[in-house]
Amino acid sequence: MQKIPVTIVTGFLGAGKTTLIRHLLQNNQGRRIAVLVNEFGEVGIDGELIRACQVCDDEEDARQNIVELTNGCLCCTVQEEFLPTMQELLKRRDRLDHMVIETSGLALPKPLVKAFRWPEIRNSATVDGIVTVVDCEAIASGQLVGDLDALLAQRETDPNLEHDETPIEELFEDQLACADLVLLTKGDRVPPETRQQIEEWLQSQIAPSVKIIACHQGQVAPEVLMGFNATVEDDLDNRPSHHDTEEEHDHDDDITSLSLQLDHAFEPSTLIHALQQLTQEHEIYRVKGFVAVPTKPMRLVLQGVGQRFDHFYDRPWQQNESPKTHLVFIGRALDPILIKNLLQPLGQ
Repeated sequence: MQKIPVTIVTGFLGAGKTTLIRHLLQNNQGRRIAVLVNEFGEVGIDGELIRACQVCDDEEDARQNIVELTNGCLCCTVQEEFLPTMQELLKRRDRLDHMVIETSGLALPKPLVKAFRWPEIRNSATVDGIVTVVDCEAIASGQLVGDLDALLAQRETDPNLEHDETPIEELFEDQLACADLVLLTKGDRVPPETRQQIEEWLQSQIAPSVKIIACHQGQVAPEVLMGFNATVEDDLDNRPSHHDTEEEHDHDDDITSLSLQLDHAFEPSTLIHALQQLTQEHEIYRVKGFVAVPTKPMRLVLQGVGQRFDHFYDRPWQQNESPKTHLVFIGRALDPILIKNLLQPLGQ
């Protein structure tokens, strides 16, 4: 049998990776796709969002934690069990056309690609390509690369001049360096001249052959995301990383996740205002989760990066569910008692 092609979707927190994969599953054009979500933290928010997309009715295999979707696809959430999950999926090779792996927003892509050199995987799967999703608005606001105007002016003065990079910048540039395709999301939220400036900077960070494509709400044709035939696991020397000299590096060890479950319902505007204050006063990179809203039978999906929060209702609460608010925070030095004490009085 031929090797199963695998697309790795990487990108910083909140860039739109899960939205992209949901759209792919809903428009798979008959392809049987397995999706692995490599979550950061204990709660599978992204995996749940993918499993809950419109075409996907859950039939979970509790033993394998692999969900069969009604459109012929598979979905599972992976944390520390990548190899056994891959081995289980590869047993179903005759039922799969493609795999997609969504990395954690804080993960380096190269350690994951190196896993495809392992004997248990190498003969059965290959990394077809790496798609890096980039949040245009986050770059414009200085959340990922600092002052973009200063960086561009610096490079015009001396292209070889280095600036002091933060760990977040290094991670982001490593994700770009590995890319076969860059998808630029949320470009409609910045002025056209800013978006052009960002595209010029991005082009300076990637290989000349790598294309940048604007992406709105994850709406990209499947054939754009698949079929690179890059065999990335054999091409890592051409994809330099800030962390190539390190033996092991997955993410910044100072960054942690906090899962908070509350029995309360919240008015979205009140909750978002409180979370915006919280992210302003503390080093919180990402907030995501599900919210119970008073008098609403629907589950609210909440996603925040910095001061920017998006929300939408994705589905009704199911009969076997008790509506609860479940949030995951990703950041540095998170204080669970402080966060809970701030939010709990706002609930109903």
